[in-house]
Amino acid sequence: MKIICIGLNYRKHATELGRPLPSEPVVFLKPDSSILKNNKPFFLPGFSSMIHYEVEVVVKIGKLGKGIAEKYAHRYYDELTVGIDITARDIQNRCSAAGLPWELSKCFDGSAPLGRFVPVSSAGDVGNLDFRLEINGRMVQHGNTSDMIFGIDHIVSYVSQYFTLKTGDLIFTGTPSGVGPLRKNDNLVAWLGSEPLLDMMIR
Repeated sequence: MKIICIGLNYRKHATELGRPLPSEPVVFLKPDSSILKNNKPFFLPGFSSMIHYEVEVVVKIGKLGKGIAEKYAHRYYDELTVGIDITARDIQNRCSAAGLPWELSKCFDGSAPLGRFVPVSSAGDVGNLDFRLEINGRMVQHGNTSDMIFGIDHIVSYVSQYFTLKTGDLIFTGTPSGVGPLRKNDNLVAWLGSEPLLDMMIR
């Protein structure tokens, strides 16, 4: 099972990080040990002093596919949710400045909390999905998939040119602006539309 992640997929988020807009999807992978399910708490690691949240729509692949045409991409995913791409921003900044990969900043244990999955059929138009993150009852991020630089079907098609997509693979589709630090005892609630799918604590 693969966790495929798309970086810098919202214009305002790229701007807040001071990065140029990508001309094609920015792709990286997380290991399965980064998954955090069932609203389990995330424990702040000791190797970073700048752990940030990034709420994202997450797509679950429903059948095997390779070299998928964009017009058929919708046939290859059947569930979605919201997740958090937890990022050690200090390590990411250091790696980026040195031209090094991001893995140490993105792929540590528990860095991919996942909400409850819902059928695509009940979520609405995947090109116009509202989602948000609240911390301690205050909204800190709000996005809509219509604002993506690369839409979900384009992402599925693009990554399938490089990786065979298998049933159960996950795609984190990018975060909107508003990322920021996590602190001990923060309560994170992530919403897809009017439905809270993730409710977890930081320890």
